[in-house]
Amino acid sequence: MEKLNNEHTALLVMDVQGATVKALEEREPFFAALKKAIAAARENKIWVMYVVVGFRKGYPEVSPHNKMFSSIISGARSFDKEEDFKVAEEVAPQPGDVVITKKRVSAFAGSDLEVVLRAQQIQHIVLTGIATSGVVLSTIREAADKDYTITVLSDCCRDRDEEVHRVLTAKVFPRQADVTTAEEWTASLH
Repeated sequence: MEKLNNEHTALLVMDVQGATVKALEEREPFFAALKKAIAAARENKIWVMYVVVGFRKGYPEVSPHNKMFSSIISGARSFDKEEDFKVAEEVAPQPGDVVITKKRVSAFAGSDLEVVLRAQQIQHIVLTGIATSGVVLSTIREAADKDYTITVLSDCCRDRDEEVHRVLTAKVFPRQADVTTAEEWTASLH
């Protein structure tokens, strides 16, 4: 993995919030790896940015034509409580961390993420999050089209379907990103 200047790198912790975390099984390995990555980023003066999905009361941003988000309107999924939007306590933002709210699957869609990345001259993004087949996949595709250097921390990503996670991290993501683990990434920073 190419070593880049840390001041041009950001670690993105995506959709690790109440509504997605409650669906996780075996949380401890995921949170242990994610905590390690976040601690290493902070220690190495790498931006830590949190991306959460959030909507206004009544969900005016959600189209009934959007298959994924329309389940929110029907009540099949909930984003009604503050804890549904809040970043999981295990990896809560600290003062100085950036929290970005998005309105779609990709971290870029309906958010000011790109404005913040450009303002901070970020060229390399390190992706983590829930779900591998959702926010991580969509963000990789869009970030690659925007010419960012991308790293994915495979053990800091989760999906309901372990086989989908495996195929994406082993076969699909390497076409556009370096795929590694939190342990390997943190070791590369020193």
